[in-house]
Amino acid sequence: MSTSDRSPLRTAVALVSAVGLGGGGLLLGFLLVSVALAVLTYGLGIELSASALIVLSLVFVQGVGCAGVALAYLKLRPAVGPEIRSILGFDGVPGPFDIEADLPDLRGVAIVVGGYVVALAAAFGGSILVTLLQVDTGTNQAAEIGMENPEVLLILIPASILVIGPGEELLFRGVVQGRLREVLGPVAGIILASSVFAGLHWFALTGGSAAGNLVALGVLVGPSLVFGAAYELTDNIVVPSLIHGIYNATLFTLLYVVIVFSDQLPDPQNATSALLAVL
Repeated sequence: MSTSDRSPLRTAVALVSAVGLGGGGLLLGFLLVSVALAVLTYGLGIELSASALIVLSLVFVQGVGCAGVALAYLKLRPAVGPEIRSILGFDGVPGPFDIEADLPDLRGVAIVVGGYVVALAAAFGGSILVTLLQVDTGTNQAAEIGMENPEVLLILIPASILVIGPGEELLFRGVVQGRLREVLGPVAGIILASSVFAGLHWFALTGGSAAGNLVALGVLVGPSLVFGAAYELTDNIVVPSLIHGIYNATLFTLLYVVIVFSDQLPDPQNATSALLAVL
């Protein structure tokens, strides 16, 4: 699409679609988790462990919510898209929309390794900024559960690569970034998709001040930009999924080590705070 085709209405529709798809996937997942919890806890009288809660969340939020909405969009767009364009008075025919998923070639592997290193550097650079600003940041709910129940982290480590990375990247890079790229181009698509991804993590934070949580979300934008750039460079959703998954797995592994071996570390409190600032 040329720059002249980027009318205010097209831009607004793309932005609303991006936020709606990203937020809708997470909202669907959380609603399904709530229903499942209500049925299991109040209906069947089953008391779920922390590990069971995490598994339930992974299945419904990243699995059904994120991946399900992304796949539904791919399936329904050819039928629903033309009707919406007709209602809005858009001319022309939209190009094909697909999400490629292949085993990375050598270039892709290099981008996975480089992206992982840059994402971690961006995250820990952000944690230093949080420390210097001395702001009160909230805690990611999954990390909070993991701190109280370290065995949960042993589930989150492989799940990061197998479920969290693929599910979230399929939705936020494959669909949200892809949708924004159509109208606004690749650079704006990466920046806005990363901002949407980071912004929606507000609802996963507990505690902290408003200013502190905004800073925490700003820190998350750094790794998100890496995921988005990796997808744009390769057009292969497997690449950002691997970077995202290994990145998360590394942070959960480090958090597990700090918690379990806290009595053997010189400053476990600062180490924990640094990790919580980027999770």
